Amino acid sequence: MRLLVTGGAGFIGSNYVRSVLSGALSGVSSMKVLDSLTYAGNKSNLHDYSSQFEFLEGDICDESLVLKSFKGVDAVINFAAESHVDNSIRESKKFVETNVLGVQNLLNQAVKSGVTKFIQVSTDEVYGSIPEGSWVESSLVAPNSPYAASKAAADLLVNAFHTTYGLNTTITRCCNNYGPYQYPEKIIPLFITNLIKGIEVPIYGDGTNIREWIHVEDHCKAIHKVLFEGRSGGTYNIGSGFELTNLQLAQTILESMGYTSEKIVFVADRLGHDYRYSLDSSKFTREFGENTFVDFQCGLEATISWYQSNNQWLSRIVRK
Repeated sequence: MRLLVTGGAGFIGSNYVRSVLSGALSGVSSMKVLDSLTYAGNKSNLHDYSSQFEFLEGDICDESLVLKSFKGVDAVINFAAESHVDNSIRESKKFVETNVLGVQNLLNQAVKSGVTKFIQVSTDEVYGSIPEGSWVESSLVAPNSPYAASKAAADLLVNAFHTTYGLNTTITRCCNNYGPYQYPEKIIPLFITNLIKGIEVPIYGDGTNIREWIHVEDHCKAIHKVLFEGRSGGTYNIGSGFELTNLQLAQTILESMGYTSEKIVFVADRLGHDYRYSLDSSKFTREFGENTFVDFQCGLEATISWYQSNNQWLSRIVRK
């Protein structure tokens, strides 16, 4: 398969690209990566494999560039997105431009180019907040942040292009990811890098908000299964079933790095802060078989070690 990966220099996208090019995930004969290299995208994330793929720098909203990138491509996986909720609360315009209009441009060019598969990498946040139980794929989308709303809008566009144009599309909705190469605006790398510097870790509100966590490598494996085996027009939840409150998460990181809860500082809660996310991933299991997951404690300790050992990578990025 000849594959185009958009947003392939970001956190999840670069982990996926490295997994394919290292041979951990098979079946791809050639790869192109399209990325605009915003603050959260870093070409050095792919440095070790730079000779094994074609890199195109630019925005998914750029019609001519996207058309060029689709040439000689069988399938597209779209990781490209503005993804930080806090940034979407401060300024939502860029989120609509990239996550909605950019996806519309990708879909339009996919129809014109005749690609055989289009995968939209979405998020559990499109469902909104759930106090108990778990969302299934047929649950209504009810996003509460501008980021989540822009991703939900993109999902609706993907489904519309499937129904209207017959485009072979699949949507994946995953829980919170963690692992190496994640920009330190997100909670786990933020806490880790703060503690490396010896400074406090900020927790919104009272820290009781609950999130489900999956290692980025497990997410990438699931996306790869969907690429080759996913049903056209389908949506798949990808979750681990492992949940923590933000306070529990902070305490786990603190303990792993040799600090006490004295390093925690509670700050004013995020506007419209969703209380809990939880995915029912039984559909994925039924269609693709049982998943094995990286143990959270082991994965977390490996992630901490990665950030501690990659000061050069950290020095090249600028926090927003």
